[in-house]
Amino acid sequence: MAPEEPQAARDSTVSDVVAGGLRVLFCGINPSLMTGATGHHFAHPGNRFWPVLHRSGFTPRQLKPAEQTELLRYGLGITNVVARATARADELSTEEFREGGQILAAKVEQLQPMWLAVVGVTAYRTAFGKRTARIGPQDHTIGGARVWALPNPSGLNAHWTIQTMAEEYGRFRTSVEYDGISTTEGS
Repeated sequence: MAPEEPQAARDSTVSDVVAGGLRVLFCGINPSLMTGATGHHFAHPGNRFWPVLHRSGFTPRQLKPAEQTELLRYGLGITNVVARATARADELSTEEFREGGQILAAKVEQLQPMWLAVVGVTAYRTAFGKRTARIGPQDHTIGGARVWALPNPSGLNAHWTIQTMAEEYGRFRTSVEYDGISTTEGS
């Protein structure tokens, strides 16, 4: 890819990887320029989403960004709080996050996933007005889905390693599986 290609993707959008009735809808903050240029979520080489998703047990092998549609076979999907691609999330305004939160809530209501996993607690706080939210399960639903705030897998997030992120994503996966068993047993 030529160096100017990611820059040309500024403000572009990327299609969601979604279907109705997913187990988990993962929600990124917004597409990176690399994601905008390739059309594949979490495509920046420094982004740790794909290795963390595998290490936490959500996928049987580490998928490449170009294989993103394979998530659907595992009941997983991807969207973003804000649709437009930027180099950094701090280029987004508070208003964009709030508007994105409203759009996301409507999307979740339409798609009806069991869980919404927002990967970036600061984006979650801003989009939904939950200033004191922390990583982990949240005490409310969005569009009928339970909510879990996960660490941002961006390479710029130095507070979390791949291992500590995989542990938190794994804690979330355990809750998802428990809910699936409880839902099936209650049928």
